[in-house]
This record gives sequence, C-alpha cells and structure tokens, in this order.
Amino acid sequence: MKVGYMQFAPVLGDVQATMDTIERLSAQCVGADLLVLPELCNSGYNFESPQQAWDTSEAIEGSHFLGFLRTLCQRLDCHLVTGFNERHGEALYNSAVLLNPWGYVGRYRKLHLFQNEKDVFLPGDGGLPVFDIGWCRVGMLVCFDWIFPEAWRVLALEGADVICHPSNLVLPGLAQRAVPVRAVTNRVYVVTANRIGREGDLTFTGASTIAGPQGDVLAQASPDGEDVTLVEIDVALARDKQITPRNHVFEDRRVEAYTVLCQK
Repeated sequence: MKVGYMQFAPVLGDVQATMDTIERLSAQCVGADLLVLPELCNSGYNFESPQQAWDTSEAIEGSHFLGFLRTLCQRLDCHLVTGFNERHGEALYNSAVLLNPWGYVGRYRKLHLFQNEKDVFLPGDGGLPVFDIGWCRVGMLVCFDWIFPEAWRVLALEGADVICHPSNLVLPGLAQRAVPVRAVTNRVYVVTANRIGREGDLTFTGASTIAGPQGDVLAQASPDGEDVTLVEIDVALARDKQITPRNHVFEDRRVEAYTVLCQK
C-alpha cells in the first residue's frame, strides 16, 4: 500500500483558503491508500483568543470541512487522517479524525497538550484507539504526543501497523529525530504530517517524515516548502516483531519491572 503526507500551511481562521490549498495539492495524491494532513487543519493553530478557537471549531457530525475531505477520499479512493479542531458540546478537543470514501471512521483526542493549547482544549478522553482499515491497522497521535513513549507502545501493543501523526511542530528537529526511533522501538510505520509557515510568534518546522519499522527515514520534506510525498510500504514488516531469532519486541518485555509507569 502507499502512505503519504501533505505538508502545507493551513490558514488561521479561513477554512475555505485551507480547503483550496488541499484541493490544489490533491492532484499529487493519486495512488495513495492512506494520507495524513497536519494538526488542527480546519482552524489553524495559534489562536488570538479562546473565542477564535471556538469560532473555528466544528462538531464531527455535519462538519463542512470533513465533508470536503470525504469527497476527496471518494475521488482518490483512499483513507485520510486529518488534524481537527473538534467541538463537542461545550468543550473543544485537539483531535485527529480518520475518514474513508464512505465518511467518518473514528477519532483520537490529543492526550498531551502543548503550551497554550491548555488554555483552549481539554485533554483527550478517548484513550488510544486502533482502527482496521483493511490494508492495515491505524493508530493516531497528535504533535506533542511524540515525546511520550508510552503512547506509541500502547498503539503498537493494540496492533497498529501505521501510526498517523498530524503535527504543528515548533521545536526545530526534535520530533523529526525521535519519530524514526519510535518506529524502530515498536516496529511500526510512522507518518508525521507537519505544517509550514508562521502564525504570530510561532514558526512551524515542516520536515514531515515517514519512518519504517527498522528506523529508516523513508521520506522527509523540506523545513519550509509545500510537499506531497507518497511511499510504498510493506505492512508485513510492521507485523514482524522479531529483532533477532531470540529477541522479540513485546515478548522480551519485563513488565514486572515497569510498575512505576502506572504510578503518579
């Protein structure tokens, strides 16, 4: 199957401009089976106020933005993961949403909020789900989740072959170096779709990355240019957790020594 990222600059507060960019770049996505877009793709990131965050959010049901992406999935015959400013009742969540040509498949709500996100969003409350999309099993993380190895390991233990990672990274190079390590230590594929450009005092670092189960960087974008890249992957490699004939990523764990991970 082919997985890929779309690296660009969503426009703060102007979802139509963002959709216009996605439409233009979609011509380069023909043949993709699974695409990943950046974090908070429908709203932009560096909100001027909590009210702007609210005004640019949508509920999943009836979302104009997700409806547009569903049409894109139909045209490309693919699955897609997008960052999404999700309104749920009176709450906002920094979410990732998985779509296919028939519509909504599932969502993940970001567990680990970064900096000023804590003033706008609630921490995720839906755990770390994994979705079987036929070609593979998909897990999702969002941006700053990259720094927490526990989240990656849970998704791998739950059977994820590919972890989709919508991002708005601003710490230069850190996540991009860590992602191949997360891939090899869990023997999974990772697709990090980062954004580019500036919003207020933030500069986003681009360098969207696809990493393989052996820690290989299979693709990496520039730090500041639009990019659509597709890579063919072998899902069977993500299901082989054998490191040597006598070492297995999961079976060699000594869980009795890890109890501190469950303590405050």
